[in-house]
Amino acid sequence: MHPELSTKQLDLLKQIAPGISRVGVLWNAANPAKLADWRELEPAARTLGVVLQSFEVRTPADFEGAFSAVTEQRPDGLLTLGDPLTVTMRTSLADFALNERLPAMFTHRQFVEVGGLASYGANFPDLFRRAAWYVDKILKGASPGDLPVQQPTKFELFVNLTTAKALGLTVPPSVILIADQVIE
Repeated sequence: MHPELSTKQLDLLKQIAPGISRVGVLWNAANPAKLADWRELEPAARTLGVVLQSFEVRTPADFEGAFSAVTEQRPDGLLTLGDPLTVTMRTSLADFALNERLPAMFTHRQFVEVGGLASYGANFPDLFRRAAWYVDKILKGASPGDLPVQQPTKFELFVNLTTAKALGLTVPPSVILIADQVIE
């Protein structure tokens, strides 16, 4: 699911900030699943007329260097691939994007709650409810190997209009209409 999710996030970022042509992608290169996300983004970026710039991190100590590289290379926007490491650094990432005046798309609502521009990702309360269904089945004797593998079916878009205003962006009404929550 993640490669397709990253592609949708890039598309939404381009809708929110249509003038962007170079997008920095900050991702945890120590997470093998993120490599698939990165590879899937390349053809999507070409379709959207966007050039991607990779900014890899592996530990919290790598963020300072990644931030310096982003500042030096000056992409027009920033996309952060979802990962426990990047989520842990959400406040620093949101603050950095705002300070550098970079429209940024994140994966979890927590980024928007701390000042990030927008996020698009799985609806966690729905995932937790579905996990409870699995626990119930297993406690009632079902073999975990016999249970179906499921992917998220509910996704949510959060937009921070205060951050958009600070960046000089007007979020299109089409994006506001599909947003699950708009922070003003």
